Amino acid sequence: MKITVIGGGPGGMYFALLTKKAQPDWDIEIYEQNKCDDTFGFGVVFSDDTLDEFLSRDPESYERIRDDFAYWDDIVISYKGEKIRCSGNGFCGTSRVSLLNLLQGRCQELGIKMHFEARIDPSEYETRFADSDMILASDGIASATREYFKEGFNPTTEIKSNRFVWMGSSRPLKDFTYFFKETEHGLICAHTYQYEPGMSTWIFEMSDECWQGFEFEEQNEEDSRAKLEAIFAEELEGHGLILNRSWWRQFPRIFCNNWYHKNITILGDAKASAHYSIGSGTKLAMECAIGLHDAVMEKHQEGVEACFKRYDELRRTPAQIVQHNADVSLAWFEHMDRSWDMDPMQFAMVVMCRAKSVTYDNLILRDERFVKAADTEWYQRYYEETGVDVRDSRPTPMFTPYKLRELELRNRVVMSPMAQYSADKDGNLTEWHHIHYSSRATGGMGLMYTEMTCPSSDARITEGCPGMWTDEHEAQWKRIVDFVHDNTETKICMQLGHAGRKGSTQLGWEKMDMPIANNDANWPLVSASPLPYFDDVSQVPAELDRAGMDRIVTDFVQAAARADRAGFDMLELHCAHGYLLASFLSPLTNQRSDEYGGSVENRVRFPLEVFSAIRDVWPANKPMSVRISACDWVEGGITEEDTVAIAKAFSAAGCDLIDVSAGQTVADQKPTYGRMFQVQFSEAIRNLTGLATMAVGNITDGGQVNTILHTRRADLVAIGRPHLWNPYFTRHEAARYGVTVDQGWEKQYLSGQAQAYSVQTKAREQQLELQRKAKPKRHATDRTDEFRHS
Repeated sequence: MKITVIGGGPGGMYFALLTKKAQPDWDIEIYEQNKCDDTFGFGVVFSDDTLDEFLSRDPESYERIRDDFAYWDDIVISYKGEKIRCSGNGFCGTSRVSLLNLLQGRCQELGIKMHFEARIDPSEYETRFADSDMILASDGIASATREYFKEGFNPTTEIKSNRFVWMGSSRPLKDFTYFFKETEHGLICAHTYQYEPGMSTWIFEMSDECWQGFEFEEQNEEDSRAKLEAIFAEELEGHGLILNRSWWRQFPRIFCNNWYHKNITILGDAKASAHYSIGSGTKLAMECAIGLHDAVMEKHQEGVEACFKRYDELRRTPAQIVQHNADVSLAWFEHMDRSWDMDPMQFAMVVMCRAKSVTYDNLILRDERFVKAADTEWYQRYYEETGVDVRDSRPTPMFTPYKLRELELRNRVVMSPMAQYSADKDGNLTEWHHIHYSSRATGGMGLMYTEMTCPSSDARITEGCPGMWTDEHEAQWKRIVDFVHDNTETKICMQLGHAGRKGSTQLGWEKMDMPIANNDANWPLVSASPLPYFDDVSQVPAELDRAGMDRIVTDFVQAAARADRAGFDMLELHCAHGYLLASFLSPLTNQRSDEYGGSVENRVRFPLEVFSAIRDVWPANKPMSVRISACDWVEGGITEEDTVAIAKAFSAAGCDLIDVSAGQTVADQKPTYGRMFQVQFSEAIRNLTGLATMAVGNITDGGQVNTILHTRRADLVAIGRPHLWNPYFTRHEAARYGVTVDQGWEKQYLSGQAQAYSVQTKAREQQLELQRKAKPKRHATDRTDEFRHS
């Protein structure tokens, strides 16, 4: 094969050297627009895991990188005069110019032709490189290739809000250090690390408002240096800042939806950018270079398109995971001021766990002392706020009691409302419901929600949804509630909701959200506005008028009164997922021109009328919650400002807990899935308003629960699907952590408690030991101390 590489960055060169090493007779050329010894930026960062991969792929280049890098194991968080250390991280920093030079040398040793000061216009690719089988574009974040062939690569670009600038300093740094600095214009974070003796990288990041307040100018390097040296004089310890194209930028979040066009593929920042706060874009580029190399080796005899498809298969998901983690990390830095009132260890936990790829359990593996200190601070704060003393028993935050009005929950685990679609056509419960809820109530969670229950027959989502509008319904629910109360310490909450335009649909395991196949069985629908869920498929709902509103309020009030008589401990009003009340809240589904449409104050008006009417008949000692969709996953949908206003409005009306979900408002939503993918919305409401929140969304283990609670992302954590296949999720996690605080095991199951604790505690110890053994090799060298003390 003949391969042409456009761009002489680390990613392009690493692909070239691996491929030339494997296929010495192939013709590989690199064209770089800069001089061979030009360098822009300062240091780059690699993890131990990445270094393991480099060692296995090309020991020669690995040894040269290893000879030149500065290694650190600790991350230090400098916060309000305190320096908090977290060990066990394993990173190295190396000079970007050193990395480029050693990779250039390795490429030349292998016979790769390298051309410098060779700027190639993408319009010339087809003619100038007509004999090339493959063209690899690795031409950086401002990729001319990506822009020229944008219809082929289909890139998306989003410019993020924070301002940042890269500088260097001669100040030595023993550890990777975040310096957080409060100023008159806002917070500034300096991301700093040493990458060679006498040189360290300093990336200064702040909000646009802070940047404007200091009157920085994008390309006025000297002015920026002078101001930052004055702001960070204490941290710089008499050392100055060094410039190298140190221009202010806003981070461009780039992702190419297609990774190849004709015989051209794309790599590195040109393909996908990852915020520097999770490591290095160079790391992502070199890892993708490895993936492309593997694909070419495996598929080159089938042609370049087969290679490109395999490259996509190998690297798309890992690249998306890295970019998602980077996006979440970036978002935290955009809002770091929201955590500034925290105690030191809690703030440090937020910094370490900001990207969600690191959790409470991960940190125990890295630095158990750090987690122990964070726990100690958490238990002390909890004692001061509640009077409940668990400072000696230390059950992890997950297993501490939580109180809403006069309702006390034994722990912070909640079973989410999950539709069972098992009621009869009149909304009556079946034996399935009794078995489902009764069995899960013995699972140890603090609170259990029912599925969305409907206050009238025409409020149902499907014919299998349960109701609360007859005496029979009330008695059926009372039977379940009585069992839960008589046999367990689990509390139970009824969720009431009206399907609105998403009603009269098939059961969840049939064609979800589609109209009932038997047209005669469908019933009329209502919504905030006459907009069908699926155009030309779903029924067009009637716009709800005043008479209809009054009827619906009456329906909800009678259902709430029945729920109280049935003995429920708590009540939730469902105002999420595109159902009736949610259709008023979102601007995508509310196009009214009356007092119930337009501004967020108007859009929340009818849901508040329903909530207030229910609150009036619901006992004052019992709490109420509201579930909202904090994001519609569609441009033009509900905003963070809207969500905060809605949460505050419900709180003022007597709501005790905001149950923060997202999406399902419109059919063309594009959610960003991942573990804990909706927690960010709960975190925003919790930090901006101080209101109690519950987090939901792909939360699957105790480590995630403890992370969410530790970092003030929520006060309760709802677990959905895991409770479907493991009703004893909470019991399992309590045994795994060895929790000694009584969690109310049922008498019939007490004989299994000791065994559960013995088996699960040992299993956790064994797992931790296996994870410690499986950790990437520590790549520190004999020269580490030289770097650390230079």
